[in-house]
Amino acid sequence: MIAALRGEVLSIGLDHAVIDCAGVGYKFLATPPTLGSLQRGEQASVLTTLVVKEDSMTLYGFRDTADREMFHTLQGVSGLGPKLALAALSVMGASELAQAISSGDSKTLQSIPGVGKRMAERLALELKDKVAGFAPAPAQSAGEQATASGPVVEEVTEALLGLGFTEKAARPVVAAMAAENPDAENSTLLRAALAQLGKKK
Repeated sequence: MIAALRGEVLSIGLDHAVIDCAGVGYKFLATPPTLGSLQRGEQASVLTTLVVKEDSMTLYGFRDTADREMFHTLQGVSGLGPKLALAALSVMGASELAQAISSGDSKTLQSIPGVGKRMAERLALELKDKVAGFAPAPAQSAGEQATASGPVVEEVTEALLGLGFTEKAARPVVAAMAAENPDAENSTLLRAALAQLGKKK
């Protein structure tokens, strides 16, 4: 089990990063806040968990223990896999998720792409007694700024498609936000778009 990575950050994408550990580059999927805390060319430490399936081995990275533990906790619900768990942590931190689950806030939970009313109710019912100990997550760090609205719209839209949204729903929201905030970071636009799209569910 690969539990953590420490080394130079080789590259950062919208949904992943690569860290060089003793000459080996490890690619891991992560949330915008986690990726926003990294700087290319600098040393970094990331907590990880390895998800092994019949046809793949995927490494997921987290900025703190709370997010990693919530990632595992969410998957205790039938039908909720690692992709959806990561999407949940992209919308809210561990403490926010814990609050929504413990209070039975179905509307907030439905802001997670891929989570409908039935899944939100199951989350609240099955995990209510398992989320009390989650500590507040650290504030999001600044990442690399976008240089042009065109590529930013494409990249953020692609990330939203990967999280389960349709292009018809995602692209107009991303384009409008990029126009209003031309200097915004990719991760900031992604979080804002997720919040806006969640309200339309």
